[in-house]
Amino acid sequence: MSVVVDAPRVEHHREPLGIGERMPRLSWIVSSAPSDWRQTAYRVDVERDSATESFEIESGEQVLVAWPAAPLGSRDVATVRIAVRGADGAWSAASAPTTLEAGLLEPSDWIARPVGAMRNENPQSDERRPSLVRGEFEARADLVRARLYATAHGLYEAVLNGERIGDDTLSPGWTVYGTRLRYYTYDVTGFVRPGANAIGAWLGDGWYRGRLGWRGGFRNLYGTDQSFLGQLELTYADGTREVVATDHSWRTAASPILHSGIYDGEDYDARQEQPGWSTPGFDDAGWEIAQERHRDPATLVAPTAPPVRCTEEVRPVEVLTGPSGSRILDFGQNLVGRVRLRVSGEAGATVTLRTAEVMQDGEIYTRPLRTARSADNYTLAGREIEEWEPRFTFHGFRYVEVSGWPGDLDADVAAGALVARVYHTDLERTGWFESSDPALNRLHQNVLWGMRGNFVDIPTDCPQRDERVGWTGDIQVFGPTAATLYDVSGMLSGWLRDVENEQLPDGTVPWYVPVIPADKMWTPLRPGAAWGDVATLLPWTLYERFGDTGVLRAQFDSARRWVDLIERIAGPSRLWNSGFQLGDWLDPAAPPNDPADARTDRYLVATAYFAKSARTVARMAEVLGLGAEAARYDTLADEVASAFAAEYVSDDGTMTSDAQTAYALALQFDLLTDPRMRDAAASRLAQLVHEAGNRIATGFVGTPLVSDALSANGHVSTAYDLLLERECPSWLYQVEQGATTVWERWDSLLPDGTVNPGQMTSFNHYALGAVADWMHRVIAGLAPASPGYRKIRFAPRPGGGLTSASARQLTPYGEAAIAWRIEGAELRVEVRVPVGSEAVLDLVGAGEETVASGLHSRTVPLAG
Repeated sequence: MSVVVDAPRVEHHREPLGIGERMPRLSWIVSSAPSDWRQTAYRVDVERDSATESFEIESGEQVLVAWPAAPLGSRDVATVRIAVRGADGAWSAASAPTTLEAGLLEPSDWIARPVGAMRNENPQSDERRPSLVRGEFEARADLVRARLYATAHGLYEAVLNGERIGDDTLSPGWTVYGTRLRYYTYDVTGFVRPGANAIGAWLGDGWYRGRLGWRGGFRNLYGTDQSFLGQLELTYADGTREVVATDHSWRTAASPILHSGIYDGEDYDARQEQPGWSTPGFDDAGWEIAQERHRDPATLVAPTAPPVRCTEEVRPVEVLTGPSGSRILDFGQNLVGRVRLRVSGEAGATVTLRTAEVMQDGEIYTRPLRTARSADNYTLAGREIEEWEPRFTFHGFRYVEVSGWPGDLDADVAAGALVARVYHTDLERTGWFESSDPALNRLHQNVLWGMRGNFVDIPTDCPQRDERVGWTGDIQVFGPTAATLYDVSGMLSGWLRDVENEQLPDGTVPWYVPVIPADKMWTPLRPGAAWGDVATLLPWTLYERFGDTGVLRAQFDSARRWVDLIERIAGPSRLWNSGFQLGDWLDPAAPPNDPADARTDRYLVATAYFAKSARTVARMAEVLGLGAEAARYDTLADEVASAFAAEYVSDDGTMTSDAQTAYALALQFDLLTDPRMRDAAASRLAQLVHEAGNRIATGFVGTPLVSDALSANGHVSTAYDLLLERECPSWLYQVEQGATTVWERWDSLLPDGTVNPGQMTSFNHYALGAVADWMHRVIAGLAPASPGYRKIRFAPRPGGGLTSASARQLTPYGEAAIAWRIEGAELRVEVRVPVGSEAVLDLVGAGEETVASGLHSRTVPLAG
């Protein structure tokens, strides 16, 4: 068998166009090789400016290896191929090529200025009309390359000669704009014509100046202007480059979009369209001269992750009629996106689409949306066929109430006239799970859909109500599951840069990032356990799952400053027992309107996280070669663990908070070093689960930990009992109630079919879905045993009456997989180990065995 190397990957980019790294790291997968083959060296061929350099490196590494050539400059293009050598000294053929291209890396590269309307607007009004901007230019016939570098204050969609540029949406996304404003790079070579051309953009408020926040929210949080910044660079055959940049020569007019907002939806009047506005020769004499706005090119950064895109279309499964006569589309799936319509009717007729996640009493139920209008209005122009989809908003919904439809709604829906388009950051899927239990498979799908709907540029808490912010605690607990299901390495490492940008000088990590004003509960910023610990635990998760030491290096100072802050707060006692804490948020025993009132002492939670973060910073320092720092934080973690045990753990292993979350924290954060105490705590945890009728008794903090605390300490069967319970509260209660995503509350929908009365009642939150990572690692039995899956652990633990399970994982080294099934009294297991990795196969009753890359099958007597 020959050795085959796939085309290399550049950093964490799916499409390495317009990248921001001067020396991008490279990774590759050896997709085919003889059994037991091992890489001993690799060669990187880098072609630049028609010259090729080759670099041979003696190393077995193939994930995020250093760029060997000279640093990239702005606009530089390089084509990279990889060859590898085995122990026999033979080189493989070179891989297929990957072509990468740098963006604009220097502030001085930017000559464009943001341009927008000069209209006087009430800065606090809903009646702020979005704008169009346009300009014209001439191009020569010998064009060889054209690149558009674009961003906005607000949101934009670029057009060139009447054609939409790119398939991204909600660009440039949501960052801490004052320090990081993303720009995107588009290859528009095929759009530019010899002679006259026109370029323009649609604009919307977005997060930059739209309404954000609770209880009515705030506007203009980042600025008052709505403007487009575009720099089109034309390169000709003789090497000359011309730049077409936004400036005062551009013109602007009101858009047919009458209103657009993240929370409130979009209103569009097709009668006010201006056909041909983005084509050359259009008469824009009636348009205003665009006003140039302030720019700071030092804040412009290239993206580290894919943009938000439409990844799927979903058609309604049923058209319902409510008691009021309302017509309601049921899409069969709670999703995030927008509805595209195709409609015929008289000019001036308006179609209204109102969205909701649930129904109650036969009608869409919008109370959980709070003040989010979540509605779109389309006024027809009277053409034979009109097609429309909102541009600058998104909704979380399963149901859509349609009013004003001018045709036969039932027939038109059957013909595809209304389709839900699913939008989220276009991450690569990496993890799959199946089992013999359809309810567990549906739970896994619910977790997957919930993640998709809440990874809309940033990791949000919910996608439907007047909130949709990047809660740090939610992604901290869900990070391992996110990193299993999708390649989140680029997206979350980029978001962590904003976490550090928003971190206060004293080390306080905000509750959500980017930070926006809120009520007195969240403002001013205060340190809080589990939420602030995202600064330590999420970088470590990305390192464990993707083998990226770079994220540790980038975030180490942020992580260290967080732990140093808690050390100062705790003082010599090493107990974090003061201040505002959310504790085990949304414990099912907490009152509907006081979700922090959990069974577990919030300061027990805080001190446990203090110990965990101190230990994690020590491990980060160790990886980075910072020996003295590693020793210091290890000592601190030991001191906190000792203080925790003295304060919260009795001699018999019981805890002052006799609750599932307390024991799960103590066990999973290694705060009980005495094996006798660990056994006692695990036994008490299992007893608590059974005393509760196997119903869940944990909130955001305990839920990601409780299953592992049981299964890792001799109580696998109890972990299955907890997972497979169907009475409220439980994971499968939600499934039994028809959930298609994971809920914010265990009982967001009450057993009587009514919606929970709490003010926070979302039907699409991912935090409680963190159990999916346990399903992959313990039920199927596939987990990383060293960073980046260089070593894999296959350790399935069948139970709960399951007769089969499987998991696949696209690791940085290639696909790893496991499938097991029970046949009679035997367990049959098949595993796949990618080239470059090795694995430990740990089957109950058979001991541990190390296996090399390739396919392996084992049959062992069924344990128990």
